[in-house]
Amino acid sequence: MELSNNFVDINTIKQPALQGTTEASLKNKDDKALKDVCNKFEAFFMNQILEVSLKSTDVAGKATGSKIIQGMYTDALSTTSAGTLGISDMLYKFLDEKRK
Repeated sequence: MELSNNFVDINTIKQPALQGTTEASLKNKDDKALKDVCNKFEAFFMNQILEVSLKSTDVAGKATGSKIIQGMYTDALSTTSAGTLGISDMLYKFLDEKRK
């Protein structure tokens, strides 16, 4: 079995569905996947910060279901802010250097 530098079975890449796939396009897919994972980590990190910081507040009120609304609020904030804090960029640069 012949392996490439990334330990991918060459026969898998030679499948008809992958004809015309170049190493550069595979690297672009890897870069995009790594960036997506870094953004998801930043969203998770932001969600944790928001949950802790909003735990003692009544941002969603005190009525029944307020904890659910607060959870939805923190999820929405963390998801929309993913990739804007700079954590994902730093993590991406670090991991990109380590995989070379």
